[in-house]
Amino acid sequence: MAIVKPFKGIRPPKDLVEQVESRPYDVLNSKEAKAECEGNEKSLYHIIKPEINFDPICDEHDPKVYAEAARQFQLFQDKGWLVQDPKEYYYIYAQTMNGKTQYGLVICAYVDDYLNGVIKKHELTRRDKEEDRMKHVRVNNANVEPVFFAYPDDAVLDEIVAKYTKEEPVYDFIAPVDGFGHQFWIVDDPKDIETITARFALMPALYIADGHHRSAAAALVGAEKAKNDPHRTGKEEYNYFMAVAFPANQLTIIDYNRVVKDLNGLTPAEFLAKVAENFEVEEKGTEIYKPVKLHNFSLYLEGKWYSLTAKPGTYDDTDPIGVLDVSVSSNLILDKILGIKDLRSDKRIDFVGGIRGLGELKKRVDSGEMKVALALYPVSMKQLMDIADTGNIMPPKTTWFEPKLRSGLVIHKLD
Repeated sequence: MAIVKPFKGIRPPKDLVEQVESRPYDVLNSKEAKAECEGNEKSLYHIIKPEINFDPICDEHDPKVYAEAARQFQLFQDKGWLVQDPKEYYYIYAQTMNGKTQYGLVICAYVDDYLNGVIKKHELTRRDKEEDRMKHVRVNNANVEPVFFAYPDDAVLDEIVAKYTKEEPVYDFIAPVDGFGHQFWIVDDPKDIETITARFALMPALYIADGHHRSAAAALVGAEKAKNDPHRTGKEEYNYFMAVAFPANQLTIIDYNRVVKDLNGLTPAEFLAKVAENFEVEEKGTEIYKPVKLHNFSLYLEGKWYSLTAKPGTYDDTDPIGVLDVSVSSNLILDKILGIKDLRSDKRIDFVGGIRGLGELKKRVDSGEMKVALALYPVSMKQLMDIADTGNIMPPKTTWFEPKLRSGLVIHKLD
């Protein structure tokens, strides 16, 4: 069962939130972060992308960069740009994209739940990326950015969230980069806090939607601190890490598409003939074609769009991994025809989040940078949870969640 707790969040004052808040550290590069916070000393980028504070921008893995993160975090607190709440609270964080709002509970999840599998993952993590985030957690002694969780739908939690979101939010702003709305409330009633803890305790699992490296880093640092603390009681803050947990039925996974640099020595006609061995191929012309269902794909090649529908027998609906369209396309097109064996390391392939639209695929092929594009029907939350429940791991670049969580609305200290 899932163990969660409230915490004394460290947050910006209401009038400063729009100066402090930022995009997550991993969705933009150092140069973009520096440009985005130009002239704004209060931007969280100074903590989560501290390499921008050096001129010229230095290597983000340089030891002095981590020390700068800690210096900035302390500076923000000293100047009152980040202030710790006096009591332990849960928080509600709402995001609005294209008229649809999803409501998440900001919680502290239990480190041991990550280690023993109650918090379920669906992606592999890379040790170098884990270590980078672990260093950031260690030097700041805090989870500066939250992880993105999904939880099984719960009507009681829905009622609590609805009660608070009728009131005026503590924060309410439109993010300038993407135009998405963000709102934030404090759950301060002791009975509601108790109920939230109790409802999560009934859940057999929580699911990482986005932020696998942040989850791993937070949990590993927590476990490290526990191991090195001879007086550990189990109630210390380092036994928990910060997450925003959304009901699964409110989340939408966006397609994650592929572009490839060449046809592996084949002519376009030869390539399409090989594709037709396992797919029903239908030419759609020059108008953008979007996949309409599972096992239907969209292909863009030489100025034309094609519908590809996997033939029966080319996939196994009883295999939670094999049934995924990322698996079908990887096995039957990328590997078998184009010779791309490893999606993580092959330089001939790149990935485009569906938030950018299929027009981005067309643009990259038309420019000559890429030769062919493949658009996939998005994975469902049910598929993600089924895979996590069976202990399986999704292939690389399968899920794209949008909107991303904004960073800087609340921070969790580990002491």
